[in-house]
Amino acid sequence: MKLFRSIIGLLLLSTIGCADIGSPSSLNPGNPPWVNQLIVQFENAPPGSPPQSIWRYVYKGRTVYYIPAQCCDQFSTLYDSTGVVLCAPDGGFTGGGDRRCPDFFQQRSNEVLIWKDPRTR
Repeated sequence: MKLFRSIIGLLLLSTIGCADIGSPSSLNPGNPPWVNQLIVQFENAPPGSPPQSIWRYVYKGRTVYYIPAQCCDQFSTLYDSTGVVLCAPDGGFTGGGDRRCPDFFQQRSNEVLIWKDPRTR
């Protein structure tokens, strides 16, 4: 399972790396480049329900980025500051994620909404 998540993360990042950088209005130069590339990818996809969003937190002394799942039974994704997938804090069939960071919601701090898709479905 760990290898599968790592492969999915690498595929996501390689796909994002090919994306064109979007309009200046939707991107923040203070974001890591991979976050802005992820925003471009989300903006080029059909809008989700709920709207796609990216959140920044401090977790165990590190800056992390949380992407909530788009639908039932899907994993959310927690990235480190370099874009490496750390874990899936929630989602999946049980709702408990991949159980690699079960304390994320209790331990996270300094919540900042980085981006939320303004489009509605």
